[in-house]
Amino acid sequence: MSISPKFDHLTAEDKWYQYWLDQKFFQSKPDEREAYTIVMPPPNVTGVLHMGHMLNNTLQDVIIRRARMRGFNACWVPGTDHASIATEAKVVNKLKEEGIDKFEIGREAFLEHAWKWTHKHGGIIQQQLKKLGCSFDWDREAFTMDEIRSESVLKTFVDLYEKGLIYRGYRMVNWDPSAKTTLSDEEVIYKEVNGKLYHINYPLSDGSGSLTVATTRPETILGDVAICVNPADVRYTHLIGKTVIVPICEREIPIIADEYVDLEFGTGCLKITPAHDINDYTIGKKHNLAVIDVLDDEGKLNQHGLHYQGQDRFVVRKAIAKELEEKGFLAQAEDYTNKVGTSERTGAVIEPKLSDQWYLKMKDLAQPALNAVMADDAEVKLIPEKFKNTYRHWMENVMDWNISRQLWWGHQIPAWYIKGDRSNIVVALTADEALAKAQAKDGSLSMDDLEQEPDVLDTWFSSWLWPLSVFNGILEPENEEINYYYPTQDLVTAPEILFFWVARMIIIGYENRGVKPFSNVYLTGIVRDKQGRKMSKSLGNSPDPISLMEQYSTDGVRVGMLLTSPAGNDLPFDEELCEQGRNFANKIWNAQKLVKMWEISDEAPDAASISAMRWFTEKKLETLDKLEKSFDSYRISEALMISYKWVWDDFCNWYLEAIKPAYGAPISRAVYDQTIQFFEDLLAVLHPFMPFITEEIWHNLGERSTGDSVSKTPWPATQTVEENYLKDFDQMLAVVNGIRNLRAEKNIAKKEQLDLYIPSAEAVSEELKPLLIKLGNLAKVELKEVQEEIGFSFLAGKYEFFVPAGDQIDLEAEKARIEKELNYLQGFLKSVEKKLSNERFVNSAPEVVVNKEKEKQADAEAKIKALEESLAKMNA
Repeated sequence: MSISPKFDHLTAEDKWYQYWLDQKFFQSKPDEREAYTIVMPPPNVTGVLHMGHMLNNTLQDVIIRRARMRGFNACWVPGTDHASIATEAKVVNKLKEEGIDKFEIGREAFLEHAWKWTHKHGGIIQQQLKKLGCSFDWDREAFTMDEIRSESVLKTFVDLYEKGLIYRGYRMVNWDPSAKTTLSDEEVIYKEVNGKLYHINYPLSDGSGSLTVATTRPETILGDVAICVNPADVRYTHLIGKTVIVPICEREIPIIADEYVDLEFGTGCLKITPAHDINDYTIGKKHNLAVIDVLDDEGKLNQHGLHYQGQDRFVVRKAIAKELEEKGFLAQAEDYTNKVGTSERTGAVIEPKLSDQWYLKMKDLAQPALNAVMADDAEVKLIPEKFKNTYRHWMENVMDWNISRQLWWGHQIPAWYIKGDRSNIVVALTADEALAKAQAKDGSLSMDDLEQEPDVLDTWFSSWLWPLSVFNGILEPENEEINYYYPTQDLVTAPEILFFWVARMIIIGYENRGVKPFSNVYLTGIVRDKQGRKMSKSLGNSPDPISLMEQYSTDGVRVGMLLTSPAGNDLPFDEELCEQGRNFANKIWNAQKLVKMWEISDEAPDAASISAMRWFTEKKLETLDKLEKSFDSYRISEALMISYKWVWDDFCNWYLEAIKPAYGAPISRAVYDQTIQFFEDLLAVLHPFMPFITEEIWHNLGERSTGDSVSKTPWPATQTVEENYLKDFDQMLAVVNGIRNLRAEKNIAKKEQLDLYIPSAEAVSEELKPLLIKLGNLAKVELKEVQEEIGFSFLAGKYEFFVPAGDQIDLEAEKARIEKELNYLQGFLKSVEKKLSNERFVNSAPEVVVNKEKEKQADAEAKIKALEESLAKMNA
């Protein structure tokens, strides 16, 4: 058959992915086989592929494709997340550009716009994941706001509420003024910001002086309700119980004492603004102080802001500082660096805010999930284990989860207030059920008397159900699929959502079904650029994954990403890695062309080919054993490198050369057939990493029928390895390399046949001598321990080999080379001997270090002896 000079990856990728879909290779249904299940971490429904997605999904695809080939009923479930905050923010901005206000059009109209946006921009990432070669069961694609997932979320809320685990509370929350919603503590990113520390004078009400207070937020003084000092601070004990006047608003507030105040920070006086600081709120509750909130939901000053009402908080900060200075209240403004909380989603500076929110009690729920990971016989393994301490810290210090968000895009909380009374609540799956529950309290109530909670649930409240809800395990807890596919095997995700998502899935898994949701959590690293920076749009350092795949091939990019991505460690990405991946693909393609161009004869194999076939059989078994250990330990990058070296070094560089027939001569059919089998084995091993080129070559290697695929071939089986044969072969290859190095040093042409003297029968296996002669291009191999004639020696293993010199050798140049090498080795030996004669070094250094130096000494002495003998023969 005709094989193209180069692999046309663009055509092949589209062809083979459609073939896999048409043949339903990725489809999974419960049967008698053991299930192997992975649920995809759902990306934002309107998202596009980035380098993090590339790494994460490539790893999952490698694992699931290999599981499929190992005979498991492999099921990889795809899906997307509705991403409440991010999606709503995009829709709000779009409407704003069109002159439409979210609140003016109302909830139903806004949700229509949100669904249109989702349908228009959704689906992009799914097509990109197909381009990546991901072998999802697309018939199972789920969305966190589709009917089954939505009903599952609401049912879970109702169940947990009825168990007394969900409650409504008035607390200080993290408020995102841009998204106009609360955030969990884990969604707040702290950044160092250069600002000012303002020292403000508060006049004492009796006119006897003033107190100076240091603050980074002068715009909140209009909400001050007290000045607090430490009762042990002798500077202020005489003032406790007196009052001061708040500048600008001229409100009188008390001076109170509390040990919370740090005597060393600022002036030792703390302004108490309970509505805008969690610590102030705690002190305010303790001292029964009023709460004055000066900010609205958009971060603008409200009616308590006096003449600053309607202005943004940061605008007011500068303006009020100027007013304080003009009125003589500003004592000093110094440069100051502090950490400021920002929204993970919008980047807005977070505002502490008192608010009624819905909470889930977490302490008791978290205990089984903590034990599942931290126990000696852990049911859920974190890979790498270094993340266990982080997990334990979070779970041992878990706070109640604020599960409500002030958004419209998402799952509206299934709670209804009766006649507007926020303390009179009914929780139900539907409005009709809510009415029935309300009428059980008061038979005169109608639907008009009920008002549904406008807030939606935190996006993570749907995501934590993912391994359950994708198999409809919430609504139908005993259905065939949930009992077959759950618990799942592996989860591949990022460590930054270890608590957000992973821990919560473990929590609800034990709460809902009493079992873990998965067995292994593979935590990837962050993809960084060559400068170590995290890849991001804002930095402009993130390449377009689609462009990379078009340029270097999908297989090349997959290999490039996995070559340097051990679990839990960041990936220092460089496009050169993709080029290396493409070069590897080219190497395999060219090996195929070489094999397919050979003419075949029915002659028996020669001795060299028989030895090569035996060696590669053992090498395959050794490689499969190494791969098994790497995969079992989730060292995927290591498994790829083992496969890479097996293909590039062992198969292409050694085996094919060993069996290659002479120019114009045919190859034995037995050797050819065995080589095709070897090729198919290595294609099977490479297939999880490089699905497209392996499918193309596998089809080229033999007659195939519709429905055939390398992905359906069984993973090669392991057997006992003949270690001694591999050692003998390695020794033979060391001799070949010695001969080739000698040729290079002496400028001896490759076509020039040489003689080789070997010192003993053990130096080279008798079975391997024909292959040694072929690979070394030798005229003869002779057992001859003492060499009287002039020539060149080299070491291979512990043996010294000798090549007699021919007329083409420049003896004077060789003498000069040997003398130069002798001088170097003698100097090196002296430095090693000096170190070993140092008693302090020998007695204090680790034994392994000392032994290493002794090995260097023995090696140098052996080489010097060999070189001196060679030089003596030349001078004889």
